[in-house]
Order: sequence, then C-alpha cells, then structure tokens
Amino acid sequence: MNASIRTALQSFAINQALRYVEGDPEENIPKLMSMVDSVVPKDWYASQRAAIRKTIAEKDNWYQLILRLYELDPGVRKAFFQNFIFNASLNGSAIQEEISAKEDCNIPWAVLLDPTSACNMHCTGCWAAEYGHQLNLSLADIDSIITQGKKLGTYMYIYTGGEPLVRKADLIRICEMHPDCEFLAFTNGTLIDEAFCQEMLRVKNFVPAISLEGFEEANDSRRGQGVYKKVHEAMALMKAHKLPFGISTCYTSKNVDDVSSEKYFDQLIEAGAFFVWFFHYMPVGNDAATELLPTPEQRMKMYDAIRAFRSSKAIFSMDFQNDAEYVGGCIAGGRRYLHINAKGDVEPCVFIHYSNVNIHDVSLLDALKSPIFMAYHRGQPFNDNMLRPCPMLENPEILPRMVAETGAVNTDYQSPESAEHLCAKTTAYAENWTPTAEQTWTENRSRKS
Repeated sequence: MNASIRTALQSFAINQALRYVEGDPEENIPKLMSMVDSVVPKDWYASQRAAIRKTIAEKDNWYQLILRLYELDPGVRKAFFQNFIFNASLNGSAIQEEISAKEDCNIPWAVLLDPTSACNMHCTGCWAAEYGHQLNLSLADIDSIITQGKKLGTYMYIYTGGEPLVRKADLIRICEMHPDCEFLAFTNGTLIDEAFCQEMLRVKNFVPAISLEGFEEANDSRRGQGVYKKVHEAMALMKAHKLPFGISTCYTSKNVDDVSSEKYFDQLIEAGAFFVWFFHYMPVGNDAATELLPTPEQRMKMYDAIRAFRSSKAIFSMDFQNDAEYVGGCIAGGRRYLHINAKGDVEPCVFIHYSNVNIHDVSLLDALKSPIFMAYHRGQPFNDNMLRPCPMLENPEILPRMVAETGAVNTDYQSPESAEHLCAKTTAYAENWTPTAEQTWTENRSRKS
C-alpha cells in the first residue's frame, strides 16, 4: 500500500476512534479496546495491548490519568492525540527508523532548540545562564529546522533557553505554521498570563513544562523570591482554561527531600499537571556549583520514589538519569533527541556543549552525520549498566575522548569550558555512584530473570 494512503487511513481510524470515545470515555474506552483486539493481528503490539487491558480492568492510576485527559479542552486534546501519539510517536517513529537504517546515523524523536538565550531570571546552577542573553534563532531559522525535521519523521519540538516565552509571538506563529507538530516549552512560568492562555487554546499544539524545584523555600532559594507563588498562579490559570501542562524538576543535593515526597506529587496532581520530568543536576559551566550534585543515597531516594509513585499516582513521571533502562541508555546525539542553541550550534545534548557544525551552515541530516554525532551513534550505549548511561556524569572518561577524537569545540558563548574541566567535576561523583549503581542494576536483573 502506498505510504501516503496508509498514513491517511491510519489518521482516519484514529479520528474515528477518538470521536467514539469522546461521548462517554469511561463507558467507551473498554469497548474501543475490545474493537481493536477484534480487528488487529494477535501479535501486533501484544504486550502493550495487554498492559492497556490490565489498566482498564483494574482502573489503576494510568486509567485515571487517561480519564484526566478528558478534562482538557476538546480541541487541545484532539491535537495532542493526533500530533503527539500519531504523528510523533507512531508514524514519525517508523519514518525515523527507516531513515536511520538508510543513512546509518541517529534520527531524533525530538529536537530541542533555544529560540533565545535571553531570560528574565538567573537561577543557581542553570546551564543556560552560561549562554549570555543576546542571541536568537530567527523565525525563519526555527521554521527551517522544523521543515527539515518533519522530512526525517520528527514531529516533536521542545523549546529550551534562556526563557522561551520571551519570544511568545514567534512561538505561537510557529504553532500556526506547523499544526501537525507538538510543541513543548521548558519555562519558568512567570510569563504565562490570560492572553497567552487564550493563544494556547487557539493554536492547540503548545504545552508548557514549568520549572519547579520543590516547595516554596527550596524553589525560591534557587529561582528567586516570589517565583513559587507565580508558578502556582500560572498553573491555576492553565487548569482553569483546561490546558495541558507539566512540570520540570531538577533534583539536587538541596531539594531531594522535597521532590521525592508524596506531598510533592499530590500537590502537582492537584494543581493540574499531567506529567513531571525529573532531571539530575549537571555541573555544567566553569563556575558550576558542584555541591549541588546529589549523593548516591539521595539519587537512590529519587529512584525509589519515582518508581513507587509512577505505579500509584495519576501523573506521568520520568527520571531521565535513572530511567535509562527503558530507552536503552543515553538518548542524546540524535538517538532520541539533539539540541540546537540560540546561535545555531548543533549539540548532541542539552547539557554537553560541544559541536562540529552550525545549523546555518549545514542541513539537519548533515549535522546528524557530523563527527561528534557519529561518535555518539557508534558509542551508545556508553555502559551496559543502564544506571550509568551518560558519557559525562557516570562515565567521565568517555566525553573528553570523543571531543578530542572528533575535533568538536565548546559552544559556550561567554566562558568556554574544556571537556576535561567539565568531567573533572564528575569524576568523584562517578566513583561514588558506581558501587550503588552496580549493586542496584545486578539486583534488578536478577529479579527480572
């Protein structure tokens, strides 16, 4: 069957299914699953379908999360299902795999890009603070990146910064120009207001991920006085407008107790968040605060808490450092994502600022074939222990070697940092974490075997 015809038929089927469920989700979701089982091959996504049936039968936390989606604005919900689930995750992933095999390089599920290096805040330990405040990707630049990305099967675009919402008007314009893509922005949340909520409702394909670092004292000690209150005001506004949003939490040695607590998760659900993504603190930058690196005991506290609450709370939680086992290790270097900074430098990771190329000079595909990206492609996974995925944090001997062998240069705008200097800050951390990681990984594999 012609690929375009197949895609059209799949899209039609999804839209019909969504319309069927819309009237009475709790009544019709189980019926829809029965219909799917009756028409698709028995071995087609068999384990995933079994998990969905179990969720429906037990009405567990995942089922409650699905039902929460039906509290959203209907147009926004439809765009999410079409763009995120179908375009980005189903159809897009198939295209990515095909092109990756053909071109022998990584093809990303998501592209992270910085619309601007400017920010209205200056948070302790934020790598973006190292980037300066004068640079921007133009509207034409962003449009070109997305247009190229869609040809590779990439329909998910995530804004970092700086503070992306400094460029509100352009970000909304991009949503209009690419209604088939899903856009997410890591934001401090302080610029979300009534007018912007109305714009999000209009375009339907923009989702904020608001930075929150725990309860008021922990959050404001890093982000500034009064920010905690402003974030909660922004969340209340989006919940009132039936808009989807999530939370981005960086865990450090100072806030682990807050962000690993049941109270924190319950507060996020009550505020209306649909997901919470946890990021391990990375000591990026010449003046990085290494004392914020968690201890092995603190990292394990996050590991245990997230697994416990992921199986009991109606919110999707992910820990990008401790959950590498679910994605086969490091996802950078285009394996699942890449990063383009506000100057246009194409970097393998949002935390690792080394590059061979600039998007103003090469195509996105050529950037994925540049030396540093191919080093990632050939080197992943960097460790068979999925609790030690990163070539900088847990395997600090690897990144300096890759940078030297590929001739990649540091892309920090103001204070360039060598890979050796960066990884010297993580060497002791890696040594301390390794025994815990090895013991935990061995125990996990024993339980699964």
